[in-house]
Amino acid sequence: MTQIDKPKTMQERIEELRARRTEVEAGGGEARHEKQHAQGKLTARERVAELCDSDSFEEVGLFAEHRTTLFGMDKAVMPADGVVTGTGTVFGRPVHIASQDFSVAGGSAGEMHSIKVANALRSALQTGTPFVFVNDSGGARVQEGIDSLSGYGKVFYQNVALSGVVPQISIIAGPCAGGAVYSPALTDFIIQTKASRMFITGPDVIKQVTGEQVTAEDLGGPAAHMGRSGVTHFVADDDEQAILIAKKLLSFLPSNNTEEAPYVEGHDDVEDIPALNEIIPDDGKKGYDVREIIGQIVDAGDFLEVQAGYAMNIVVGFGRITGRTVGFIANQSNHMSGVLDIDASDKGAKFIRFCNAFNIPVVNLVDVPGFLPGTAQEYGGIIRHGAKMLYAYSSATVPKITVVLRKAYGGSYLAMCNKDLGADRVFAWPTAEIAVMGAEGAAGVVFRKEIANAEDPAAKRAELVQHYRDAFSTPYVAAARGQVDAIIEPAETRRYIARALEMLAGKRELRPAKKHGLIPL
Repeated sequence: MTQIDKPKTMQERIEELRARRTEVEAGGGEARHEKQHAQGKLTARERVAELCDSDSFEEVGLFAEHRTTLFGMDKAVMPADGVVTGTGTVFGRPVHIASQDFSVAGGSAGEMHSIKVANALRSALQTGTPFVFVNDSGGARVQEGIDSLSGYGKVFYQNVALSGVVPQISIIAGPCAGGAVYSPALTDFIIQTKASRMFITGPDVIKQVTGEQVTAEDLGGPAAHMGRSGVTHFVADDDEQAILIAKKLLSFLPSNNTEEAPYVEGHDDVEDIPALNEIIPDDGKKGYDVREIIGQIVDAGDFLEVQAGYAMNIVVGFGRITGRTVGFIANQSNHMSGVLDIDASDKGAKFIRFCNAFNIPVVNLVDVPGFLPGTAQEYGGIIRHGAKMLYAYSSATVPKITVVLRKAYGGSYLAMCNKDLGADRVFAWPTAEIAVMGAEGAAGVVFRKEIANAEDPAAKRAELVQHYRDAFSTPYVAAARGQVDAIIEPAETRRYIARALEMLAGKRELRPAKKHGLIPL
């Protein structure tokens, strides 16, 4: 046997493996990594390291390679095919991760790239673990043609398979354009950094097709998607903050739809909170920040608001009460008086559906004067969009607790989950006004003739408005008819909610067997 034919020793093979690992893990190389850092961005592997507990990440598919030979691709070297996939733990709980590597061919998604992501998604489904996808890609790998397109389809299909089974979080940490945007759109939460851009068609194409001129930031930056489109759920200053938000979000969520959210001990205090007695203004026309009420109710004032800059007339987010994760849906009276409109309905309905899918009780804080009137709302489909709230609450089987703070008028009160929409407990503050409409409007309808025939119509109107308010715009009438379970002091709110949650912990509801309902999309 010649020296050439001599087989490699185990040590030689191990050294070869180590060398290959080092080479692939270097991604696009130090120069490209420095360019990422110069832009205030982390590399793909640095993002994974920031997200996962120390030394917990196990990579899958490190040596994956593309198999395209056209357009010079036979000579192209793309370590890990431009995406890092694998498993790790966050606060000791398993997660599946995919992180696109912009230093490798701009993070472009080819066939193997997408197959790796789809496989990671499928594995998350099989093991019942959350999935986090860090997006930083120039888009589909054009050289791979239909194979690249097919890869996107595989990812989208798995996103839908995971929906409602395990939580899915997308971090947009760079460009995300074209078909690539639909994977994040199919996930539960999108965290977008200020350096990232997300759009289906870029500014150049828009200018060419429509003549419109717009910058990439105005078109697809976080301000556009938080404040206008409602696509983004959280905005982060940079990669590090985006990852912190993802970790915070995961801490509130169960690993899958068969489990309960993590319980946090040490918050059993349910003493009265006198500060709550002072938040609602005596003047019913004055607004206040409902987040102050939430902050007083939740454990340690810890509330994670979702979509804080979108549809600000409704507040949604996660908190804990005596250690249990709770989803809050609250009307925000200091923005548009807390009315429900198209955007608020969509925002609220989606959040309710998420909470229901993952066994998270919902607490509704109600101060709603109605649906927003106007042709723009009617032509935009407020009937259809408002119905989403009704559908979401009616179909939700998790514990539902409603607290009426002040106004609860007409159909908008139903859309905030009253008894007839399935609320398990309804509590009302003494300031609650539960009626078909406000006293001023109702008096004009009910007492129209009396007011018109009075010697002093203005005085008569004021008298009858107060008469209607005394008769109907109080919580006592609703309580007398069983629509309110208890009228409570604001200071007692945390205690009442906590006890209700404990009593409802074993709630079970039987629903008719069917493939699925038809939410008014």
